[in-house]
Amino acid sequence: MVPTTFYVLLSAALFTIGVLGVLIRRNAIVVFMSVELMLNAANLALVAYARERLAVDGQVLVFFVITVAAAEVAVGLALLVAIFKSKRTADIDEVSMLRG
Repeated sequence: MVPTTFYVLLSAALFTIGVLGVLIRRNAIVVFMSVELMLNAANLALVAYARERLAVDGQVLVFFVITVAAAEVAVGLALLVAIFKSKRTADIDEVSMLRG
């Protein structure tokens, strides 16, 4: 049986990679993937603690997080496609609706 500490350390590493992806990369698709990685890292930590406590509270919360993540991807990619059609770029620095 794998200790919960290993799952939490893996979750922290995945979350850190996701934060670095959001801060460093300028491509909108990579930023969306990094946000999804952070959400999945949080899900891993929630499930690990739920398994340790033998409770289903964390697992129920994971289903809500997965639902929010799916909605975020659907809306985010729709916005990205609309912006790409008008601006012809997916670079976050070059795409600003305020500049016109």
